[in-house]
Amino acid sequence: MSFKIYINIIRRKITHGLTKYIGTTKGNQNFDTSSKAIFKNVLINRPNNRLGNLLLITPLVQEINDTFPDCKIDLFVRGGLAPIIFKNYKTVDNYVILPRKPFNEIFKYILVWFKLKKKNYDLVLNIDQGSSSGRLSTQLANSNFKFFGEENETVKNKFSDYNHFAKFPVYEFRHYLEQLGHPNPDKAVPSLNIKLSETEIKDAKTILDTLVPNDKKTISIFTFATGTKCYSTEWWSTFYEKLKNAFPDYNIVEVLPVENVSQIDFKATTFYSKDVREIAALIANTSLFIGADSGIMHLASTSQKPVLGLFSVTSAQKYGPYGNGSVAVDTDLFDADAIIKTAKKQLSL
Repeated sequence: MSFKIYINIIRRKITHGLTKYIGTTKGNQNFDTSSKAIFKNVLINRPNNRLGNLLLITPLVQEINDTFPDCKIDLFVRGGLAPIIFKNYKTVDNYVILPRKPFNEIFKYILVWFKLKKKNYDLVLNIDQGSSSGRLSTQLANSNFKFFGEENETVKNKFSDYNHFAKFPVYEFRHYLEQLGHPNPDKAVPSLNIKLSETEIKDAKTILDTLVPNDKKTISIFTFATGTKCYSTEWWSTFYEKLKNAFPDYNIVEVLPVENVSQIDFKATTFYSKDVREIAALIANTSLFIGADSGIMHLASTSQKPVLGLFSVTSAQKYGPYGNGSVAVDTDLFDADAIIKTAKKQLSL
């Protein structure tokens, strides 16, 4: 273990210990619950820089937009990805951004926290109750209405998919509004969505057509993932051969990670880009995406195409793809042949 990783572990333990009792969800005590609360200015706290974690809040942003069409949303985040992800969300008004590496920009890091106090919000929402920075930023922000991310047992027992990290905030937001005079809508949670433009999809189609024949449909795969989530080269090589044999009438394109590595030794046609919107747009032009739990898997979900998510380490119940015919598969229970069978079902829908 490197010294930097060790310091980060100690830092997280200390900050978690200091912040775990900060704040409780509240509403304005003087509010008349017989009328509906109308929120026009909302702050969402997700001080995280990872692609997947930021994409997982797109359903909540959509839910707020649907409930309060005129509401402006500020995002308290970390790193520079959020403005790219929410580029086409016209109601996302402002970004309060912590530097990606706080210890390298400590003065800027401190100034960002002070920036939180400069604005008044109608509502402040923390996404992850286990996030020390999320709870602290919710406490510091100015608002009479705050949600700190606690689980509500009544809501939790009502929905079998409550534990999903994209759905939990939406269910709790609906319940919170119910206490403020709003009816709880009986509808599905919005899917992840990066809101690609027609131009972005068209341009990516041009790129795809230069890679593979455009008279055939395409399956996109992503063979990489971080840490123990990454399947071995042996697993992927076996699966890739079975995939080719099962779908001879389809192109197969491997989307490469930023590290530019391949678990199938670049045997398939490859696509490489550091532009997350371009990656999503290319996947939007394919018929099915297959990959392990990763930021790119969640990005594939935002393209509104079917995703076959491979899980063996992390919880599919918490992070699995959903909507648009997507399926999560436990690879400890299902072998390559069973996964191919699932893919065939998805493509036949």
